[in-house]
Amino acid sequence: MNRPVRILVADDQALLRAGFRLLIDSVPDLTVVGEAVSGEQAVELALRLRPDIVLMDIRMPGTDGLEATRRICADPDAVGTRVLVLTTFDLDEYVYAALRGGASGFLLKDILPADLLTALRVVAAGDALLAPAVTRRLIGEFAGRHEPRPHLALDLAGVTPREREVLRLVARGLPNPAIAEHLGLSVATVKTHVRRLLAKLHAHDRAQMVVIAYETGLVTAGGNRPPTG
Repeated sequence: MNRPVRILVADDQALLRAGFRLLIDSVPDLTVVGEAVSGEQAVELALRLRPDIVLMDIRMPGTDGLEATRRICADPDAVGTRVLVLTTFDLDEYVYAALRGGASGFLLKDILPADLLTALRVVAAGDALLAPAVTRRLIGEFAGRHEPRPHLALDLAGVTPREREVLRLVARGLPNPAIAEHLGLSVATVKTHVRRLLAKLHAHDRAQMVVIAYETGLVTAGGNRPPTG
């Protein structure tokens, strides 16, 4: 039997932390390994406990959840930890900042309990938890407002022409089968290209690949329509 997915809950409200723990620990494949009351403590516990997922609130005293997300996702000692941002604030700026900081998903606190459990499993499996169309809209709108991260252009320089084609289509929201059809490749070959892109770009998942595609200028907001035919 596989071990349960290990989760760190970061929220400054004790009642919410207790509720999340009760819900998560009610199923055998998920378990809470720690609780943080601030962003600073979330970073410290993430590096010490090495959870699979940090369920991260945004608004916390001191270091907020967005900064904590950035620090966790940038730390090589936390390479196996993913961040799922959970907040009451449905603002595009927060979603974009969370994704840009390395988060693998973004949920609102009014999510149904069963859907939260599903979201944790999706992120634990290595998938991004944000619809591609939402990702494209957000990044297309906000990517141009920020200076590119210096290492991104260098990372993209090591990407082959075929991988760039795959990255463009990932950024436009196409799943692997549609990318395979568009490029005349097998699905297995596309999966190989995606795996190599994730490694070369130091990306957690497809959502991070979309961020990089926009921030390097490989894809622009005006050219984000999926190909047809």
